[in-house]
Amino acid sequence: MSGRLTVVGLGPGSAGQVTPEAAEAVAEASDLFGYGPYLARVAPRAGQVAHVSDNREELGRARAALALAAAGRRVAVVSGGDPGVFAMAAAVCEAVEAGPPAWRALEIAVVPGVTAMLAVAARCGAPLGHDFCAISLSDNLKPWAVVEARLRAVATAGFVIALYNPVSRARPWQLDRAFEILREVLPGTGLVVFGRAAGREDERIAVTPLARAEAGMADMATCVIVGSPATRIIPREGLPPLVYTPRFAEGAVDRGGEMTGAVR
Repeated sequence: MSGRLTVVGLGPGSAGQVTPEAAEAVAEASDLFGYGPYLARVAPRAGQVAHVSDNREELGRARAALALAAAGRRVAVVSGGDPGVFAMAAAVCEAVEAGPPAWRALEIAVVPGVTAMLAVAARCGAPLGHDFCAISLSDNLKPWAVVEARLRAVATAGFVIALYNPVSRARPWQLDRAFEILREVLPGTGLVVFGRAAGREDERIAVTPLARAEAGMADMATCVIVGSPATRIIPREGLPPLVYTPRFAEGAVDRGGEMTGAVR
């Protein structure tokens, strides 16, 4: 039997945000690999084998999954959100590159999912309506000096910034330090969205000025979106405000050649 490995994105946690393609890939697998809380989102069918591992064991998980696929099994490696965004797709590719030739001959597929910044953005309006980027604040796989340099660069360039892995028990200080760096470049009146567990029952979305943003407002289930100087908020009586970044930047020229400001 020919083996196969599929890396599957389960979205941010709501069953309604799991794509049909992801659900089909999970259902067809003989073996499921993943971090415990992610595998807990999957209802295994009869005969499926679940291989649970810690969230710090990504490369080991990838190697074990590849070895089983090479032995002829149909393997699904599950990730929260999108598997290509700070998740298991890259770990699988790293393992294939450094692994035996048989792993390169495997049928490998990546099934996308809704990543956290898209789920949070959808809950509050359209903060990603213009140019944006994503940065992980974890320094487990890169030096913290690199994180600081990237924060300054993208803030200066005017990007909206989605911050992944903002805090943990081992890294309680880094989000506050990130806010300090961003305040060196961005106005304190700029908008910060704290989106926790977007789409789940325990969802919490909060919007605050950058001047008042603190690490205590986030945990590892939070994606933080820091607006650019162009990002705006629309108050609505009795309803949550809308946060959005206009599609047009200052000085843009529309298709008819007319100069336009940040709002059209």
